[in-house]
Amino acid sequence: MLRGFTTINYYVDDVAKAAAWYAEFLGIEPYFIRPTSQDPAYIEFRVGDSQDELALISSRYRPEGYLVGQPAGAVMYWHVDDVPATVARLVDLGATQLEPPTQRGDEGWVTATVADPFGNVLGLMYSPHYLELLDRTRAQA
Repeated sequence: MLRGFTTINYYVDDVAKAAAWYAEFLGIEPYFIRPTSQDPAYIEFRVGDSQDELALISSRYRPEGYLVGQPAGAVMYWHVDDVPATVARLVDLGATQLEPPTQRGDEGWVTATVADPFGNVLGLMYSPHYLELLDRTRAQA
């Protein structure tokens, strides 16, 4: 049984360059670096309300058969409060828009996807469900 999201790994050829790009976008520094900050092969950021882990891992550890040379992978959607503004910021930082902000139904859902400069797909979503769960969790605390 799946119990919850733990870490998402994005494979990159230059971990230090990708870490600088994500630090700029996220507005935070990574909290975990291995083996060293001078020659990183793996870096993690803690992101968002649940402190989810976004990891950058050297592409030399990419599983055999992994698609290389174009945006690929499962789409992990991150909740954001303003999808169009987030897409615009990512594009300004060098990402490529794959799917424009798209309204899904009439209940407030909006999704978009971009590829980071390293070929990884980032899903962005405004999710009323996410906000309801967050409110419920905070009320119980």
